[in-house]
Amino acid sequence: MRKTFIIAELSANHNGSKQTAIESIKAAKQAGADAIKIQTYTADTLTLNCDAPDFRLGKGLWEGETFYSLYQKAYTPWEWHEEIFRVAREEGLVCFSTPFDKTAVDLLESLDNPIYKIASFEITDIPLIKYIASKHKPIILSTGIAMEEDIQLALDTIRGEGCNDITLLKCTSAYPAPIEDANLLTIPDMKQRFGVKVGLSDHTKGSVVPMAAVALGAEVVEKHFIINRNIGGPDSAFSMEAHEFKAMVESIRQIEKALGEVNYPTDPSIIKGREYSRSLYVAQPLKKGDVITEQNVRSVRPGFGLHPKYLQDLLGRKVNCDLEIGDRMSWELIE
Repeated sequence: MRKTFIIAELSANHNGSKQTAIESIKAAKQAGADAIKIQTYTADTLTLNCDAPDFRLGKGLWEGETFYSLYQKAYTPWEWHEEIFRVAREEGLVCFSTPFDKTAVDLLESLDNPIYKIASFEITDIPLIKYIASKHKPIILSTGIAMEEDIQLALDTIRGEGCNDITLLKCTSAYPAPIEDANLLTIPDMKQRFGVKVGLSDHTKGSVVPMAAVALGAEVVEKHFIINRNIGGPDSAFSMEAHEFKAMVESIRQIEKALGEVNYPTDPSIIKGREYSRSLYVAQPLKKGDVITEQNVRSVRPGFGLHPKYLQDLLGRKVNCDLEIGDRMSWELIE
């Protein structure tokens, strides 16, 4: 059975508290996550300390912020990273990060980061992608703002460094994302079009979109995780609380069971319920030599008699013995 790799995205949901970060990791484990993901940047490695219009966020969840002020609030201090990785591993979680510049990659390499996530908005940063790929670790790449040519260029860059363990995530870069913008049919198309593993990075509210994604073939699901939305923070509005995350995981595991495998049975004897199918039975008493008609031999349940496809071959032929209602028809009864 295929097992979806379910990632709890911590992002800014530590809300500036290392203790909250540690508690979140433990809660994510209890909620059934396979992995915890953080982000490795500072405001200075991600943007400029500038108040010009280009650097100020417009309408939306973070209206009124500059990029710099938002990232100052949201970043995960680099001095926390070692403890975060240690605690996650002690909990049995895969811990990895999204780096946003080369120095972040270098820090993560020193921590033996096992997977690299490339964020949607960094899909055009080809020098960064090339540097990440040079580390020859599995790469998960979000595609939220990408055009097809952006995706192809990023993949060509990664593969050009000899890195071929790549997962593309369907992502809608809105916070929160409207469900009607999910466009989940892109997931199986990406798998076929680009020849990679596929998954979902989800910013919608609730678990409907992740569950549908798994049914469409997503091998990875990433969802923002928060212990309690009441603690606030930049990402709290579109993050799942622990009990919601747990319910999502349980539903996904049930969906995996339901998906099973492609199965067209060839042995009727092993098909559950096959005995309740229809077959040919004597419907009226017959004497030896009587002619078979649609009235005295019928296709009925259960399925122990002759296959109904042979009814036309039997009509007009004679039986070679006396038969009672409910006798199974077989070729041995025909003259």
